Amino acid sequence: MRVSVSWLREYVDLPTDLSTGDLEQALVDLGIEVDAVTDLRESVTGSLVVGEVVEIEELTGFKKPIRFCRVDVGAANGTGEPQEIVCGARNFAPGDRVVVILPGGVLPGDFAIGARKTYGRNSHGMICSAKELGLGDDHDGIIVLPADTAAKPGDDARPVVGLDEVVLELEVTPDRGYALSVRGLARELSLALGVPFHDPGLAAAPGATAEPAYPVVVRDTVGCDRFAARLVRGVDPTAPTPGWMQRRLTVAGIRSISLPVDITNYVMLELGQPMHAFDVDRITGPLVVRRAEPGEKLTTLDGVSRVLTAEDMVICDAGLPSPVAGDGGTPISLAAVMGGETSEVIASTTDVLFEAAHWDPAMVGRTARRHKLFSEAAKRWERGVDPALPLVAIDRAVRLLTEHGGGTAGAELLDLDHVAARTPVVLPADLPSRRVGVDYPTERVVTILEQIGCAVTRGTDRLAEDPGDAGVPAGGADVLTVLPPTWRPDLTDPADLVEEVVRLDGYDRVPSVLPTAPPGRGLTWPQRRRRSVARSLAEQGYVEVLSQPFVGPQLADQLGLGADDPRRPAVRLANPLSEQEPQLRTTLLGPLLDAVRRNLGRGQRDLALYEIGLVFHPRTGAGAPPAMGVDRRPTDEEFAAADAVVPAQPQHVAVVLTGDVEPVGWWGAGRPAGWADAVEAGRIVLAAAEIPADRIEVRAAEHAPWHPGRCAELLVDGTVVGYAGELHPAVLAGLELPRRTCAMELDLDALPTAAAVAAPTVSGFPPALIDVAVVLDDQVPAAKVEQALIEGAGELLESVRLFDVYASEQLGAGRRSLAYKLTFRAPDRTLTVEEAVAARDAAVARAATLYGATLR
Repeated sequence: MRVSVSWLREYVDLPTDLSTGDLEQALVDLGIEVDAVTDLRESVTGSLVVGEVVEIEELTGFKKPIRFCRVDVGAANGTGEPQEIVCGARNFAPGDRVVVILPGGVLPGDFAIGARKTYGRNSHGMICSAKELGLGDDHDGIIVLPADTAAKPGDDARPVVGLDEVVLELEVTPDRGYALSVRGLARELSLALGVPFHDPGLAAAPGATAEPAYPVVVRDTVGCDRFAARLVRGVDPTAPTPGWMQRRLTVAGIRSISLPVDITNYVMLELGQPMHAFDVDRITGPLVVRRAEPGEKLTTLDGVSRVLTAEDMVICDAGLPSPVAGDGGTPISLAAVMGGETSEVIASTTDVLFEAAHWDPAMVGRTARRHKLFSEAAKRWERGVDPALPLVAIDRAVRLLTEHGGGTAGAELLDLDHVAARTPVVLPADLPSRRVGVDYPTERVVTILEQIGCAVTRGTDRLAEDPGDAGVPAGGADVLTVLPPTWRPDLTDPADLVEEVVRLDGYDRVPSVLPTAPPGRGLTWPQRRRRSVARSLAEQGYVEVLSQPFVGPQLADQLGLGADDPRRPAVRLANPLSEQEPQLRTTLLGPLLDAVRRNLGRGQRDLALYEIGLVFHPRTGAGAPPAMGVDRRPTDEEFAAADAVVPAQPQHVAVVLTGDVEPVGWWGAGRPAGWADAVEAGRIVLAAAEIPADRIEVRAAEHAPWHPGRCAELLVDGTVVGYAGELHPAVLAGLELPRRTCAMELDLDALPTAAAVAAPTVSGFPPALIDVAVVLDDQVPAAKVEQALIEGAGELLESVRLFDVYASEQLGAGRRSLAYKLTFRAPDRTLTVEEAVAARDAAVARAATLYGATLR
């Protein structure tokens, strides 16, 4: 929010000698982030003067409209002759007064102005827009000064446009919506500096009359619990917005439109109450405030036709029956967010209906995000607006309009008030001291809470048993019953009041004390296993990625998951960060493959990525979680009921490989990644998890999204813990990934706890190395042959390794040769040739018995 210090001074008696540094520090101490404090007097150097347009010549033959202007700048240019300036804006005419910067001046951003030839004419200076002067973001046209401007051509334009101001640019946190107004900021500064505050929100205002200002029906008092309106007739449609109001709106970054609309924006900035102005002559019947019907449409003031949903609130013209809502009328305004085109104030408007209401913040926030329409009104509504303001805002707007635009205010005033009373908060008087570690006497706590507008009642209470997190200690203690003010909807719990006490007493009083770290037991076994797995994959050349756990509903179809696949049901977030990715992942492969695709798009062709993270599986039959407050610790039953709703969250590890794992170079040909590399990644993970090799089994399988003929399942003690291999070509095509891309995913939580492993005995005797090649059917997995060799060789076999696979016509169709390197060793002697050969023959015999293998 941008606001001038002079506007704040109207409601808070700031010291005359208050420096910008002290002002900034006061706001920071209050917890309000200050983006910038700008002295506009220093933002523009050189001659910035008022000019009067004398003549305009339209230049043709260019891609965009260009105008050659002669502007009277008085004696500011030293000659008294009209200044010749080329300008592309079209929102001014001869006789208008504008802001001109002469050659030699410098605009914000160190933009120097000089004389130059452009579009075939000499241009001496510039006619300025609000954006060029650093007053706002409006760059649609230049600043046209109001007709009642007293400044003459040649006068300094700085005070005319507000460049003699000190402007605060603030970042207001979501819980402090009241600070998005001059009223709220002035109140905060009065507390920080200890100076008087004059609250414009407490101004006397007339109440509702028996006869309404206009017939209105509110059908949803939850979405709209207060609706006020008043009519002004006979307004002069040509009445300009006063210059002082234009300047304040411009400083705040809001473009001046027309007097009635400018007044609604001004009151919003001043009081924090968003308003809307309707042209009564363009409304044909009573107004109906209701929820929208799904599929209804409304064209908002920005010219966009919007399709509404059942959660949107709309203001409707009952005189225009809706084919969808019947007597509910046709929507003419997207409530609390933006008005509609059919009822907006236009150049000929003479009868204005001011509306000030109070809307449900949650509804407004969802509507604004759904329609991507973050108006200034919506920003305030979703943070919370004072429900006591509508009548004050209506009266302020009516007085401004009748004063500057003429017209007669109607005596009738509508006020449909369904606002529920605030619930008092019970605060143990010593809770701030206990929570923060600073001694806050009860009197100090009461004083601070009363300063922010709370009504505080003191008493004594006794709690018999467990006081809970925010309760009263056993025994008698002072208890404060606190009724928060209407402008602080964020004060709902004792912790909120504690924060206010700390904030206003001063964060600098809170000591910086490091807590004593209790002695620990180091990392848990699952933590050590996770780090070992990550380290092992990194050592093999894999790069870790950290993906968001959010996926789109189309991922299950893209991965080809079956209808009964347990990975298809997914948890949907109630308030997702993106409507395109509203679900939590059930497999790591989706986000991991997205990371591969992004890297490929940036020119990386050889990729080996891995991720370790949680996946989320919804619990069948899970209902809604139990409602739990923050006033006490939940019971064990409440914890159990809440845990029964939380989705299962096992920890998985996954890898994806594409491109070459061994690059091409002068040393020879490279090697592309294959399904065997993905399987090996699974073995690496299991080894890092301390799973012995004799408990691991790898066998062929069919499991989406892997290729049916190139997929392996990984088993530990006979239980499937993961899959690896080459991804299905259809999946790769749908995700726009290269052919032969391989992947592995494994459930770390499914792995058994590593047992204590005895240190191996190291033999000092030499090994006997024997190679053996067996011929058998090519459908027999090599892993099963290896297991048969191990079983047949007996205790003398130290290791076995497959080093060659061979197939040819000589072996016969459907036959292949598997060559293994066998290592034999005895712990207590040197093996003889006869012993090693006998062990080799026993191993081959076992393979022959089980799979019909013959020695090659």
